Amino acid sequence: MKVVLGVSAGIAAYKACELLRLFTESGHDVRVVPTRESLHFVGEATWAALSGNPVTTDVWQSVHEVPHVRIGKGADLVIVAPATADVLAKAAHGLAGDLLTNTLLTARCPVVFAPAMHTEMWEHPATRANVATLREHGAIVIDPAVGRLTGADTGPGRLPDPSEIFEVCLRVAAGRPRDLAGRSVVISAGGTREALDPVRFLGNRSSGLQGYALARTAVARGAEVTLVAANVSLPDPAGARVIRVESALEMREAVLKESAQADAVVMAAAVADFRPATRYDSKIKKTSDEPEPLHLVKNPDILAELGERRREAGPYPLVIAGFAAETDDVLANGRAKLERKGCDLLVVNQVGEHLAFGTPDNAATILVRGGDPVDVPRGPKEDVADAIWDQVAAHLH
Repeated sequence: MKVVLGVSAGIAAYKACELLRLFTESGHDVRVVPTRESLHFVGEATWAALSGNPVTTDVWQSVHEVPHVRIGKGADLVIVAPATADVLAKAAHGLAGDLLTNTLLTARCPVVFAPAMHTEMWEHPATRANVATLREHGAIVIDPAVGRLTGADTGPGRLPDPSEIFEVCLRVAAGRPRDLAGRSVVISAGGTREALDPVRFLGNRSSGLQGYALARTAVARGAEVTLVAANVSLPDPAGARVIRVESALEMREAVLKESAQADAVVMAAAVADFRPATRYDSKIKKTSDEPEPLHLVKNPDILAELGERRREAGPYPLVIAGFAAETDDVLANGRAKLERKGCDLLVVNQVGEHLAFGTPDNAATILVRGGDPVDVPRGPKEDVADAIWDQVAAHLH
């Protein structure tokens, strides 16, 4: 794949070196097109050495090759990282004062922007309008992460982890449709923990990998993504707003709040069915006596509550999808759960040793209310995620 990596003049330009490495080590041919000002942060020699291709910032070098047209027309993917407010504004309004902006105008391949700037700049109405314009023109604009910025500032505007930008780029370049553009989706991921005392908890084996794959693929398909993550130690998916929770009660509060105006909710998290009836303030000590029996109480059924709230208040969320992790009678239990929970889709997979939890691959059957089941063969969890979004998009449209 021929990739154009545009680099604009932000302090996060040094992180683009890692993004370049990920592309080149995966066998892709990368042409770096920096802005002139960005060379104050990372020099031309660095980009040339890392990419193995010539580097220039203007249209006046090698004029006989017409680089301002050739580079964009020959690309399979253009990614601008970091994308400053200045470059976003120029791209949104079709300005072409240097090689990068000319390349953006001539590219006929997928174009991805990964903005990075101070919070005030990202939240300015002009920037928000420029982002909306770029999205209307078909570009993928990845929302920046929240975190430490230049100096002591903290807030939204941080460049997402390069590995996560890379993953989104791969999904975009794979030609997935932008059928979730303009849609708001909520995804739950990970496994809840129910505290017994300050040290111990009841938990499960969920790693959050499938939920995070759902978030990445939804971003690549144009959605506005909110990810409610329970006890997951993974980099935040680029472009997703992440809300961290621990227990089932915390997840319920977050999911119900965020789903009130969402177009779709996908409950991929493994939510504990039970929690200890008593949470001890001090660590339970081991003695010579047998421990007291552990009494459990039921946690709220978040998926069923979403369905019930929709029936009572409607129409949001428009599509509700759940997951069923089963060890036996997988399809029979899944069909019963689909009816009981009131959701539109139910993703059923078998769990066990080396199956589903903590693995990079998965297989599933998507049960569809009023339709035929869809079998998804074992493969990367991103492929399973795309199959789920195919069904969600069909319901939305």
